[in-house]
Amino acid sequence: MLTEKENYLMLLRGEQPEWVPVYTFGAPPGSKTAVPNQMVEPPILCEFRMKGGGRDVWGVEFVPTRETGNALIPKPGDFILKDIRQWRDVIKAPDISGIDWETMIRKQMDDLNVDRSQTAIAFNMHFGYFQQLMAFMGLSEGLCAMYEEPEEVYELFDYLCTFYCTIAEKTLPYYKPDVFVLMDDTAAWGNPFISPQMYHDLVLPFHDRQAKFGRDLGIPITMHNCGKSECFIDDWLSIGVCMWDPAQTCNDLDAVKKKYGNRLVIAGGWDARGRLAEPDVTEEEIRASVQDVMDRLAPGGGYAFCGGFLGPIDDPEVQRKNAILYRAVNEIGRSFYKN
Repeated sequence: MLTEKENYLMLLRGEQPEWVPVYTFGAPPGSKTAVPNQMVEPPILCEFRMKGGGRDVWGVEFVPTRETGNALIPKPGDFILKDIRQWRDVIKAPDISGIDWETMIRKQMDDLNVDRSQTAIAFNMHFGYFQQLMAFMGLSEGLCAMYEEPEEVYELFDYLCTFYCTIAEKTLPYYKPDVFVLMDDTAAWGNPFISPQMYHDLVLPFHDRQAKFGRDLGIPITMHNCGKSECFIDDWLSIGVCMWDPAQTCNDLDAVKKKYGNRLVIAGGWDARGRLAEPDVTEEEIRASVQDVMDRLAPGGGYAFCGGFLGPIDDPEVQRKNAILYRAVNEIGRSFYKN
């Protein structure tokens, strides 16, 4: 019988899977069944996230937000870089000499306790160059820096990328991942934060340097990019990306499906907006929303469900809605291609 992992990797290879995969970053709390993929990050880079907040490797403090299920954001008003021209004095890569990478990663994987025959391991390092700059400077100052001092921004990104690529060289031989992950939220709901040309010139070169690890390993490469980011797709495809998550509904996903087919897996296509965001939304309405997105985006493959109701993790209404949602996703998705 096909495993969750095998079915998911079929999707990433451009094949029609046997059922519609459900894409998450890993097993949700309390899950007792295998998930298609488990994201891993070198502990030196993700320790602050695993603790629910704290300072990242560059010194930015992150704090949880209750309204988003404790997702982390840079501490408001506490940005460490005031002038992009002074980044060399502020942004310092830590000393990583003497780290026993094999022991570190073995312990991490033992703690995760993932059955690799059932679940694909997806390797990631950070949440993106654009986002890291905004974490350093704040959105307004960071965007101004990209416009006014692109050469300085480029050199900063090059410095960050060299450090990240060194980490990849040290850790990939021990992870032996099945998927290589890229991330960068370069768009808001209504529009991208930066132009396609600015992305191409200032960000893509460093996504490309990282993606080369995936290309050299011969494994699928995926891109996480929220918001209205469809204008960047051609650049992603040029470096080997084959899946986009969470592919939100502010994009013309029907047109994306028609244009790219199974060359680009759409992981998403569902957002809790409009009637779905109302507290009295019914099970029938939630189920109908799942059926609609699968009917539109899943035929022939090229689609994974990715989405959920966001809110405080202890909110019973959020829990109710998500229970209904994922029951519908599994029931409809499991039989979609059979029907």
